[in-house]
Amino acid sequence: MAAGSYQITRKITQKIEHGGERLWRINDFQGLPFTAVAQALSRLARRGTIDRLSKGIYYCSRQTALGKSLPNPVALQALLPRHSKVFPSGIAAANLLGFSTQIPKQKEVATSAPSLPRKLIGADTIIHTRRPEAWIGLSETDAAVLDFLRRAGRTSELSPKETIKKTIAILSEKGRFERLLKIADSEPPRMRAMLGALGEQMGKKPTLLKRLRNSLNPLSKFDFGLLAGLPYAHKWQAG
Repeated sequence: MAAGSYQITRKITQKIEHGGERLWRINDFQGLPFTAVAQALSRLARRGTIDRLSKGIYYCSRQTALGKSLPNPVALQALLPRHSKVFPSGIAAANLLGFSTQIPKQKEVATSAPSLPRKLIGADTIIHTRRPEAWIGLSETDAAVLDFLRRAGRTSELSPKETIKKTIAILSEKGRFERLLKIADSEPPRMRAMLGALGEQMGKKPTLLKRLRNSLNPLSKFDFGLLAGLPYAHKWQAG
C-alpha cells in the first residue's frame, strides 16, 4: 500500500472507530480524494471493520448478545430511494396498534420501495414491497391500520368483538378515517369493503362512503376475517 493510501486509510479508520455504531458514506470524509476514500472503505469492509450495505454505503456495527447489531429504522429510511418509506407489518403493526403483545420471532416490514437491502434489515426479515405510493404520505400508525385491515384483523389477539371495537376506536381518532378514505382507491377491494362497513358503523354520511361503494364489483364477496361480525358487513359484501 502506498504511503498516501496508508495515511488516508488510517485517518478513515480512526474516524470510524471514534464514530461508534453508524452508517458511513464516501461524502462523510470531506477533504479526502473521492477515489482514495472509496478504496479505503472497500479495504476496511474486506477486513471486517465495517459492513458494505450497498454501493458507497457502509455500516459500523456493535457486538450484541445476539450477534452484530443492525442499523435502526431511521438509518433504513436514509438508504431508501427517494419518495420511499418503510412501515411495520404483520404482528409488528398489530403490536403498534395495541391488538397484540407478541414480539414476533421474524421481523416483518412493508415498504413502497421495490426492494430493501438485506444486509441492513436482516436476512430473515419478511418484506412486503411495492405498497402503493399513496402510503408514502402516511404516518406509521395510519400505515399500520391499512396493514391490519389488509389482513382482515387476523393478527389481533383480541376476541372478534373486541377487535371490532378497538378498530373503530382507532379509526375514530381525529381525521384518520378521512385520511385513509382519500387513498382507499389504491387499496385492494376487500380492504375498501371493510373500510366501508367500518365507516357505516361509525355513522359516516352515505355521501362520504359513496365512492367506496361504487368502486366495488356488486357480484364480489369478501372475507372480512375477524371483522365479519360488523353489523354492516353483509351490506358491504362480506361472504
